[in-house]
Amino acid sequence: MLTQDIVFRFLRSKPALNHSQIEKEAGLPSKTLYKAQGGLINLNENHLSKLGPVLRNYGFSEEQFSKAKVISIVNHKGGVGKTTSTINLGKALSLLGNRVLMLDMDSQGNLSQCFGIHQPETQIIDSLLDKRELPIIEIEPKLHLSPSDIQMAYRELELVNSIGSEKRLSNKLAPILSEYDFILIDCPPALNVLTTCALVASHECLIPIQPEASAYHGVENLFNRIFEIREHLNYSLRVRGIFFTMVHKNQSVHRTMIDHICQVYGHFAIFDTLIETSTVIKQSQVAKQDLFEYSPKSNSANQYLALAKELATA
Repeated sequence: MLTQDIVFRFLRSKPALNHSQIEKEAGLPSKTLYKAQGGLINLNENHLSKLGPVLRNYGFSEEQFSKAKVISIVNHKGGVGKTTSTINLGKALSLLGNRVLMLDMDSQGNLSQCFGIHQPETQIIDSLLDKRELPIIEIEPKLHLSPSDIQMAYRELELVNSIGSEKRLSNKLAPILSEYDFILIDCPPALNVLTTCALVASHECLIPIQPEASAYHGVENLFNRIFEIREHLNYSLRVRGIFFTMVHKNQSVHRTMIDHICQVYGHFAIFDTLIETSTVIKQSQVAKQDLFEYSPKSNSANQYLALAKELATA
């Protein structure tokens, strides 16, 4: 069933669409969509019934927008900005109006700690092993978190030895997909069972890469693992794209490495937005805050907002 939230989600995915033209084709009063997106009015059943056929002419399908898009942020190299990106992409997507759930699949628990969650009473690994519901904590009305800590590392071997271990996270997410627009999974820095669980549960994966030789080596192994999972466990998994983190724009080594990676992996989507190295990112990590809370007008916050807009565009 077409809802106001689904209409907004489709329009956000197609920023080039002319809202005035859509209103005209649907026979709606001028500025109806503008007022609804601004919270001044709600789209009623009459609005929605007229919008449905028009939006379908522009590529809308209810099936596509009725469930969350599950995205793993993955790279088995540590220190390339996976957790920082999950935190700030999640927050940015929520600021754009999306309902977002972040999953902490790293036993270091840095994603959870950023939002003040230490030693959670129930965490993801408990849900996967003990037949409990997936624990979900509301950070903000449109931003939720499923936490983890070091207990995940202690119980990882139990998961390895469990029947259907790779599909357990996917099974836990299935009942709640309609409650979110995006589910972001922060993967651990290893190609282990936790990363496999995340990729099996995902529709897409994002690859953060630092443009340095040490971070670039081994990326081929990551892609091989992704393709193996797609072949044997999750046929719909696709690489959404590569984005660069910790970039020094004025450093020739970084420019050269970015050009090289774009040449080698140009058959994948490569995001235009570069996440530059900044003191603000490091300060926000120490303060255990996302960038939009710590320094909302900083270049780093603007870069993650730009990256979120790229990600949200179909």
